[in-house]
Amino acid sequence: MSPFHSMTHATVYIVITVLIFLIAATRKSPFNIAGSFVQEIFTSRKYLIHFVALITILFFNKVEMWVEKSIDIKTDFTKSIYGIEGNFVSAIQHFFHNDTLTLVSSYFYVVIFPAVMIASIALYTYQKNYKLFYAICYALMFNYMIAIPFYLFFPVNEVWSFHPNVKLLILDVFPTFEQDYRPLSGLDNCFPSLHTSISVSMAVIAVKSRSTFWKIFVPCSSAFIIFTIFYLGIHWLSDMCAGVVLGVVAARVGLRIADGRLVLGEQALLKRLKNNEL
Repeated sequence: MSPFHSMTHATVYIVITVLIFLIAATRKSPFNIAGSFVQEIFTSRKYLIHFVALITILFFNKVEMWVEKSIDIKTDFTKSIYGIEGNFVSAIQHFFHNDTLTLVSSYFYVVIFPAVMIASIALYTYQKNYKLFYAICYALMFNYMIAIPFYLFFPVNEVWSFHPNVKLLILDVFPTFEQDYRPLSGLDNCFPSLHTSISVSMAVIAVKSRSTFWKIFVPCSSAFIIFTIFYLGIHWLSDMCAGVVLGVVAARVGLRIADGRLVLGEQALLKRLKNNEL
């Protein structure tokens, strides 16, 4: 029996997983965490602007796919990538192929990946760790800002669609994946791998979290998600390598910008307090 029948089922799993993550990371009620998020939305204009920008950037894949269709690009670099990498992905998939592993890998690819992003935002907001919240916003913006031009002008198709010995294993547990999930990401949006880059960005930022569970779990999940992109037959090795570099750079850029903005904010606050005293 397939655990994923539609994106509705996947969304339910994501919500449940986020709640489990938050309880594990904070030992607090998810309702308290949700309350702190709502409070920030309604009391902090700066927080609201960043959150809206974050939600907007996540839809850029849809915008990119629309632009790609409108400009009708004919180039395809998949054959060149295959010529360099050969059967690397095929070898991994055939060596590890197992029904249980397919289920777990699909769960990480479809559910854990977005759940980590959502839970990170909620966790850092609840902890009032604004540096990490802003770092996530900037890191995601940087990830998409760099990746989308490659998707437009350096299209590379997913491995399973080109390699004769690679199968899209996720279909074994999510039969409607191509109909339900494909509209969120184009078939040729491979290089760099955003599953890799965003997971790595979340891991680099999570290491600075105040939660011991989060410091350990997020990097581990990032490593396993990188494995899943090969095992499920989706990404090439070059996609992963580019994604790791992008993810690390995006996280460091995000942390640096967040640091700068917080320092400027503190200086502005001190200046206002000084003026009031005068």
